[in-house]
Amino acid sequence: MNSATPGVPQVPLLDDDTIAFGEEDNANKQFVHPYIVFFHLIFRSSAIAVYVLCSLFTDSFIASFVLVILLLSADFWTVKNISGRLLVGLRWWNYVDDDGKSHWVFESRQNRVNRNESRLFWLGLILCPMMWSGFFVICLFGLKFKWMLLVLIALTLTGSNLYGYVKCNFGAKENLQTATKDFLKQQLLRNASSFMFPPAAPPTTANTGVV
Repeated sequence: MNSATPGVPQVPLLDDDTIAFGEEDNANKQFVHPYIVFFHLIFRSSAIAVYVLCSLFTDSFIASFVLVILLLSADFWTVKNISGRLLVGLRWWNYVDDDGKSHWVFESRQNRVNRNESRLFWLGLILCPMMWSGFFVICLFGLKFKWMLLVLIALTLTGSNLYGYVKCNFGAKENLQTATKDFLKQQLLRNASSFMFPPAAPPTTANTGVV
């Protein structure tokens, strides 16, 4: 199912949404895309680990800064383009038109979402920005301004994916609820009109007994 916000262009998914032969029970498996789950978590976890432990291995701020940025960039690209589409059936992007107005475009496909993968996706998506927020508070009160710049970049990248997928998820559900309400209203109006104005019975031909 593809959904889009009102006034926002709707773009079909790149791959076919038809369930292939032999994949009917994927939703009941523990993990359907184990490698995607691994890469969804490894880049953002590694960025946090490098940020916390880099002082134990090197005194170079530049080396630590570049390595964390590379891990965060790889995480941003992976989550936005691969893991979101395969693990939870969501994809989003944002563009600004010629008038300077921001538009959100998203797609939703919920029929092949594995529950375990969905939980891990949202857990990693939410926890990491929260941890970077804690690092920001520590840098702020510790007056570590150069590290604060790195934390702000991390918050921007991880927070963008979080905001995009939350907006995408709730926007898709809202559009689905609106479509369901419109369908129910049409059914109620049709039933009411049928009750008040029943269709005329077809004429019957009486049996005159004449052969």
